[in-house]
Amino acid sequence: MKSIELLITALFVVSLMAGVCAAADVGRVKISAQSTKEAISPYVYGQFIEHLGRCIYGGLWAEMLEDRKFFYPVDGKRSGWDMHAGRDVSWEGHGIPYEILTASPWQILGAHEAVTMNTKAPFVGAHDPVITLEAAGEMRGLYHPRLALEANRKYAGYVILKAVGEIQRIEAALQWGEDQEAVATLEAPNDEFTRHSFVFTAGKDTANGRLVIRCAGTGDVHLGTISLMPEDNVDGFRKDALALVRALDSPIYRWPGGNFVSGYDWRDGIGDRDRRPPRKNPAWTGVEHNDVGIHEFMRFCELVDTEPFIALNTGLGDVAAAAAQVAYVTSAADTPEGAKRAANGRVEPWDARWWAIGNEMYGDWQLGHMPLDAYVEKHNATVEAVRAVSPEAQCVAVGAAGEWSETMLTHCADHTDLISEHLYWQYRRDVPEHVQVAIDSIDRVAAMHRGYRDAIPGLKEKDIRIALDEWNYWYGPYLYGELGVRYFMRDALGCAAALHAMFRHSDLYFMANYAQTVNVIGAIKTTGTEAWLETTGLVLKLYRQHFGSIPVMVETKTENVDIAAAWTEDHSVLTLAVVNTTGKSQALRLEIDGLDLPESAPGWMIQHDDPDAYNDENNQDTVTIRDITLSLASGTMPLKPYSVTMLAIPARP
Repeated sequence: MKSIELLITALFVVSLMAGVCAAADVGRVKISAQSTKEAISPYVYGQFIEHLGRCIYGGLWAEMLEDRKFFYPVDGKRSGWDMHAGRDVSWEGHGIPYEILTASPWQILGAHEAVTMNTKAPFVGAHDPVITLEAAGEMRGLYHPRLALEANRKYAGYVILKAVGEIQRIEAALQWGEDQEAVATLEAPNDEFTRHSFVFTAGKDTANGRLVIRCAGTGDVHLGTISLMPEDNVDGFRKDALALVRALDSPIYRWPGGNFVSGYDWRDGIGDRDRRPPRKNPAWTGVEHNDVGIHEFMRFCELVDTEPFIALNTGLGDVAAAAAQVAYVTSAADTPEGAKRAANGRVEPWDARWWAIGNEMYGDWQLGHMPLDAYVEKHNATVEAVRAVSPEAQCVAVGAAGEWSETMLTHCADHTDLISEHLYWQYRRDVPEHVQVAIDSIDRVAAMHRGYRDAIPGLKEKDIRIALDEWNYWYGPYLYGELGVRYFMRDALGCAAALHAMFRHSDLYFMANYAQTVNVIGAIKTTGTEAWLETTGLVLKLYRQHFGSIPVMVETKTENVDIAAAWTEDHSVLTLAVVNTTGKSQALRLEIDGLDLPESAPGWMIQHDDPDAYNDENNQDTVTIRDITLSLASGTMPLKPYSVTMLAIPARP
């Protein structure tokens, strides 16, 4: 087996060298290995998740039911899903419709008039469905369609219900075809809401499974809420999605928004999960179930060994609510907010020090948007309240390069630890241009902040650095729910080059959060049963796991090639990363001052000859990270077309 692996590696090296021989150009790169720069902050490898589309619900969170708390009234008149008009953000320049939930997904089993919505003391939200039974032998109920099931996989769930009358039989059933189902008979309910659990094993694969709640007898059955998850969920999170999040290995996650946070009341997301009210998503389409709140997010951070970066609502929210949220998370159990947290199951305070003071408050699309001078006052008041509760708090101000950032840095510097910037890029047909737009915008923001440091008295000494807490490409049709765009090899090249640009400004970019993580412009995509890394996710994984932390000076005039180099922390390995944005093989003649080139060096490559190659549910490994070994005996480094190549060059004693 080992000999086969060696043969494959040798053949791959030969193919690389053959590509070099055919290359039209040999560029030159000079690396000053002893000329080091400010260390790269690990926080530039951050991620972002928002309550939007299928990022959390339908992505990270394992719940399979779309409206388990009956936000929409159940009438059985239509399918719950409909097409939503697309926005003008695709590369074609035309909005492309995408599917969203616009009504109840629950359909009625039996007479439609037997199901009504109760508004008097409902279990949760504005109403709950009532099934009226009139004949002992007739089964009536509700069912949820379009469930993705896998053969022999177990699914666990429960229904919270109560009944009045002579209820002879209540069943839950999981169906995967006509007359194909698993059935659980539930204990006879009384007139108090009680929870009834069930576990099913699916009999075959299907994209249109059903969960059915049905009953017979006379009287009324009230359904409070229902849940169904794969039994292998991890504290409510999808096992497969969580594994890919761990592979991304991000040190920090920003949550819960984004635009969402400016209309979010954090108190809706605490307490008994089944009693948390469903709401209309305040900023986007769909329903906010409030199943994932502070406790679930902090558990997520524990599960993937990452730090929390929590955004506070400075839009429609007030200063007192923001301070109370920080107190709830960080205060001792003998304080008012800490006691509430303890009552909800967490006695010890969480270790949370990063707080985003609002989101994009400069934009008229933001809930609670206000003039800049008014927001300066609100920001400062919020930070003072937060620091009074948690003196260790690191507060990230809302920025937008231009008047907004300059004003915030002028009047809020004493109330700011980092300042946020957001960058998104659209499609460019020319691949080098598609990549360069990311580099240029990162350089532009850095140049503007250097200018602020020179112009604003005392700012340079405060050393307020940038948190690029949203960045990504954003274009194309929404194939995976709202904002669920697909990523291509060209985007992988651009993301790698964007990281290089941040490394070159390592003295300014302290944090960056790839937006977002799952489905929504995400590095991970999911269907009901599959999860995989996008091309951009491969880049994030590669750099986080292998690129060094102490950047060195790199000089090159080679066009359409972007290069970064950095020592590992112990100076034992120099990592060299090169992005070739062209469709032809190239080569670089390496001149490394202070380091002798070895005969060969190990490394990794992300490459495809087609810049529009992508991974999807049916072909999850079209683009991959490949282990390589490159010969450097001639002093040149070969580059495949449309490639990200990273080498680990050992230091010699």
